[in-house]
Amino acid sequence: MTFRSKAFETALSRVAPVLSPPTEKVADLFGSNTFNDDVMRTLLSPEAYTKISNAIKSGSTIDREVADEVSAAMKSWAISKGASHYTHWFQPLTGSTAEKHDSFFDLNADGKAVEKFKGSALVQQEPDASSFPSGGLRATFEARGYTGWDPSSPAFLMDNGAGGKTLCIPSVFISYTGEALDYKAPLLKSLVMLDKAATSVCQFFNRDVDKVIPTLGIEQEYFLVDKALYYARPDLLMAGRTVFGHSPARGQQLDDHYFGSISPRVNAFMADFEFEALKLGIPVRTRHNEVAPGQYECAPTFEEVNLAIDHNALLMDLMQKVGDRHNFQVLFHEKPFAGINGSGKHNNWSLSTDTGINLLAPTSKPKENLRFLTFLLNVVKAVHDHADLLRASISSAGNEHRLGANEAPPSIVSVFLGRELTAMLEDLVNKGEITLEKGENFYYKLGITRIPNLQRDNTDRNRTSPFCFTGNKFEYRAVGSAQNSASPMIVLNTIVANQLLEFKREMDERLAGGEEKKVATVAILKRYFTESKKILFEGNGYSEEWIQEAKERGLSNIRETYDALHAYITDSTIQVFKRIGVLSERELHARYEIELENYVKKLQIESRVIGDLALNHVVSTVVKYQFKLAQTARSLTDLEMLEEAEPIKEIIKDISAHVVVIKKLVQEMTEARKNANGVENLFERAKLYGSVVKGYFEEIRYHVDKLELLIDDEDWPLAKYREMLFLE
Repeated sequence: MTFRSKAFETALSRVAPVLSPPTEKVADLFGSNTFNDDVMRTLLSPEAYTKISNAIKSGSTIDREVADEVSAAMKSWAISKGASHYTHWFQPLTGSTAEKHDSFFDLNADGKAVEKFKGSALVQQEPDASSFPSGGLRATFEARGYTGWDPSSPAFLMDNGAGGKTLCIPSVFISYTGEALDYKAPLLKSLVMLDKAATSVCQFFNRDVDKVIPTLGIEQEYFLVDKALYYARPDLLMAGRTVFGHSPARGQQLDDHYFGSISPRVNAFMADFEFEALKLGIPVRTRHNEVAPGQYECAPTFEEVNLAIDHNALLMDLMQKVGDRHNFQVLFHEKPFAGINGSGKHNNWSLSTDTGINLLAPTSKPKENLRFLTFLLNVVKAVHDHADLLRASISSAGNEHRLGANEAPPSIVSVFLGRELTAMLEDLVNKGEITLEKGENFYYKLGITRIPNLQRDNTDRNRTSPFCFTGNKFEYRAVGSAQNSASPMIVLNTIVANQLLEFKREMDERLAGGEEKKVATVAILKRYFTESKKILFEGNGYSEEWIQEAKERGLSNIRETYDALHAYITDSTIQVFKRIGVLSERELHARYEIELENYVKKLQIESRVIGDLALNHVVSTVVKYQFKLAQTARSLTDLEMLEEAEPIKEIIKDISAHVVVIKKLVQEMTEARKNANGVENLFERAKLYGSVVKGYFEEIRYHVDKLELLIDDEDWPLAKYREMLFLE
């Protein structure tokens, strides 16, 4: 019995576990493993609680005395709930989270065991920074780096299974010289600056607004594969995607998996990780089957951006741990299987005020709609002016497989607003007035009296648009499922903050010149719409016609990651990030180099996996099978059954032809990889990997997948698509 056969039998024997749901109500369960506001209010003195609250709300500094009190309360709370260790939980530029566990246990001067956690340990830790990607900000022999506590994201307890619990403290990660080595530090800076810029613009319409809070809801798509079948695919294990695999007769063409009934085993996994997520304060609300077989999605309630990104990174880690309990491997790669939809991480972004107003929600009041149009058009203008940078923020080796296919937003950045909003903007330009009035809600008349009235939204949804307006928010659909959402959000926050500051400067100049506020606002918005109109697109973003039209409009269509990433180091990008104070020129260049290097390494790994699987798994198996066929053909020939032997000989010839090509292509790919590795310039190396080495991937795959159809099913060494995708 082959390893694949054993894996298939193991997967086939799985049954859905019987879960014991928590006895608490969801409201009581929510946040039970977080050091949240209720816990702080109970355990801290009123003075310390007030200072912590002010730090979270307004960004005021926390002094060391307060940190000592908070650390003592955290330690007491964590130990009472079974924690033995603590860690600064941070998000380095590896794309995953990182943690170094330290024990509360210590020895005092008398050699007696004590439990200790000082304020200094809460505020700052020193993990080794030399082995994390720095893009040249740190030499490999310079190890010192610091993590710093972020009080705006609640500390939480991570259950380590048999290993107990660990107190996790969300933190930033910086180098010895102060540069950001993570996603959180620049994200927090971008949020502060966006708040200031948006609040200053709000003041033109409503003096009561003191704070603007960017909000985010992250829809997470993923695949599930049985653990046994996962381990029967070395490519999934090493590269996160299947480099070979013939499409099954039935894939997603019947559209029967989308929103279909969730299988008991998958549902048990979903319920389990949702309960664990709720304990950690992650407000997961939605679960459903996605378009492709074996593909699923979950989504939370909207949260403040920093918290939403922390929660998504934590959720991905949590899903993997819970998946182990259910013998599932969770796949976050953007394109783990060829021929079916890949996975995205749709980022739904909006702006809300401390007075409860959604700045991207149209209303029935003309004055409020002028405010709405101001923020809407400033976002559109920011995306228009920095489209290439926004494209760079979602560029990766994994997402490169997905973008531009007939399943995901194209590599052309465009904005969808919907017909009604576009008509409103046209009227603003042509007539100088806003003609869209919400008025009475529009209801569908279905002619079925027992069905309640169904209300129509003011915009349709366009799933082919990478950046679309969906009623009261923008949905950035092009983000990859394996990405840290901080990357595109840092860019979006920064370019919108920059644009809002520019709008305020223009308004101040016009008002100082005696122009009436409404007249000045409309004049600026008219110009913004005219200048940005070419990026607005209402049609099918998957169509070939759009590619041609976008070219005629002068929009970029940057297909390759190595080209897209260059936007990080252009003069316009450097100026914007410097002006807003989010990333320095040195930090931008570092991130550019890190992303390029990561791209090279991913393709290097995939190339090695392809060579290994092709020669050591596929070809070796095929040669053995050929020998069996040859023996059969020889026996038939000896029996003078020449006609019966002929089809077998043809199969042998077909197999030989594919094997010869595979060996030739693998050898050429290996030489191309060696040549690329010898190039010192990182961009040129990435270009060689992306344009030459990667060019062999599909060629080799074609011949391997043809062999899958020629070899006896029992002999084929790799778990097949039909087994991985349809065995729930």
